[in-house]
Amino acid sequence: MMSFKLGTNLKPSGDQPRAIEQIVKNINSGEKSQVLLGVTGSGKTFTMAAVISKIKKPALIIAHNKTLAAQLASEFRKFFPHAAVEYFVSYYDYYQPEAYLPNIDTYIEKEATVNDEIDRLRHNTTQSILNRKDTIVVASVSCIYGLGSPQQYEKKVLSLNVGSNVSRKEILTKLISMQYVRNDIELTRGTFRVRGERIEIMPINTELVYRVTVDEKIEGLELIDNLSRNVLEKPNSVAIFPAKHYVVDEQDLDKALNQIEKDLEMQVRKFTRAGKILEAERISRRTRYDLEMIREIGYCNGIENYSRYFDGRNPGEPPYTLLDYFLSGAAKGDFLLFIDESHVTIPQLNGMYAGDKSRKETLVEYGFRLPAAIDNRPLKFAEFEAKMPESVFVSATPGSYEFEKTKNNKKLIVEQIVRPTGLVDPKVEIKKTQGQVDDVISEVGQRIKAGERTLITTLTKKMAEDLTEFLREKRIRVRYLHSDIETLDRIAIIKELREGKFDVLIGVNLLREGLDLPEVSLVVILDADKEGFLRSETSLVQTIGRAARNVNGKVILYADNITGSIERALRETNRRRKIQLEYNKKYNITPRTIRSEIKSILSEVHLQEPDDIEKRLSEVDLTTLIKQKSREMKETASELRFEEAAILRDQIIKLKKTAKIFKD
Repeated sequence: MMSFKLGTNLKPSGDQPRAIEQIVKNINSGEKSQVLLGVTGSGKTFTMAAVISKIKKPALIIAHNKTLAAQLASEFRKFFPHAAVEYFVSYYDYYQPEAYLPNIDTYIEKEATVNDEIDRLRHNTTQSILNRKDTIVVASVSCIYGLGSPQQYEKKVLSLNVGSNVSRKEILTKLISMQYVRNDIELTRGTFRVRGERIEIMPINTELVYRVTVDEKIEGLELIDNLSRNVLEKPNSVAIFPAKHYVVDEQDLDKALNQIEKDLEMQVRKFTRAGKILEAERISRRTRYDLEMIREIGYCNGIENYSRYFDGRNPGEPPYTLLDYFLSGAAKGDFLLFIDESHVTIPQLNGMYAGDKSRKETLVEYGFRLPAAIDNRPLKFAEFEAKMPESVFVSATPGSYEFEKTKNNKKLIVEQIVRPTGLVDPKVEIKKTQGQVDDVISEVGQRIKAGERTLITTLTKKMAEDLTEFLREKRIRVRYLHSDIETLDRIAIIKELREGKFDVLIGVNLLREGLDLPEVSLVVILDADKEGFLRSETSLVQTIGRAARNVNGKVILYADNITGSIERALRETNRRRKIQLEYNKKYNITPRTIRSEIKSILSEVHLQEPDDIEKRLSEVDLTTLIKQKSREMKETASELRFEEAAILRDQIIKLKKTAKIFKD
């Protein structure tokens, strides 16, 4: 399959050829689980890509956070320019889950802000999996959360073909059943409008528009740019996918609603018999309101809590997730799974279910939700394991789970220690904590003079913020990074560090896994002798690895005691140094810093910047669009639709500002 041909001139080198050959051999031999034990900078991503290219199967790569997933998606798109490389992460920019705190009698309503662009990419992902055998998905752990039935989703697809005997009314009815919303003023994703014999549809996964000309049959199909109104293509057929992943047939909907009512009656009786009158009234009122909303508009807030009914699942059965789309899509379950930074990702996958269950049980106990809400959940780890295909666990420091899965079989633990660049694991220096801040300032100053960057890792967020403020007072260009900073802001901060807009980045445990920062030559670990999760052997080895992409890489551990974790981390680091040095000597290799192009990860995964739409238009297109919007504004105002006219007015003002920039 040509789509899986690597689009790069890179050739496997270092330990890569042996690792690729062994992993492919293991897969072809029917081995279900293996480990790629690859050090930082050894080219693990390229090895994964080469394996996919040789096996020629769709693949799912799971990363433990959005930032790393975005970086991986960017790299895989370069490796596979002709394949469908997709990005699937949680679409929430902000998420406060629904909860009840009985000790203070406080109900917390679910609050969330959805990132529209990531929602588009999620739909793009599921469509690619169902349609194409050359799909590679990079996902966060959100891929084990409920997503709706792939069978129902695919069954709802609207197929339009030129010449088909279908009426305008039939198309409109179908669109509404697919959760599309009619909007005759402004088309956005998941909406349509009607103008005479023409229906214009903006699918959920794109900002382009399909124009359907229909009478008693489809006369024509056009793909148009929504802003310039230029016709881009005249296809003979097109498939429009549903606007939501949770969709259900009319017949199945009635069946589901009837079952909800039966379960509601049972729950009300249960509360009443127990003397819980408040809970009985609460669950009755809330559920009946939801039922009314679903019957009226096909949707309600928190509809996912009824997903078990719509999916036709029995109590306790696992939800449909992204994995089920692979199992029933074009690949029919024949795909590869890579779990990146598995020593972190596996514990995350393992811990998702318990926390979700505890919160939902409280909501059910106090009458805020029916028991079925508990089945709107992430997969239990055993359920995830049952759906795993041939799997490769990728990490510089695999955990006990990975070794258990491979039964410590040496042929299933594939080491990739040698870096093609000849880079050696950084030298590690241990210093006393007394006077550590002054010493840090001195060390940082040397890196700034050399045009290099520094990472400093602390134990707490407050320490990170306080140290940042102190270094700023010393006129050092510094930023901090911790979990309170939103995902897209974190990506921007990392990019600015690489670009040299500041010199020092301070963080807690966000600096460890997967960050590609070749400009960093110094990593500072404060309080290295404080045993615990952040200073364990695994954490120390990973943090030390952040300096392994620069030929001048150095790590300083500030510690007054040599802990067991420090001792083991240094032993492993020195083992890897020895292997690399021997390789360099044998092949006469001079180490060189890995230079990777500094690009916006967001642009690489097609996350649009706010002004992208205007950038797509020429000055002529803008003028035409302004005239069109002005006509629409006057028409709506004359019909006394003043709110719609005001929206159009605001759009015109923005477009005129953009047009002025062109003229200037």
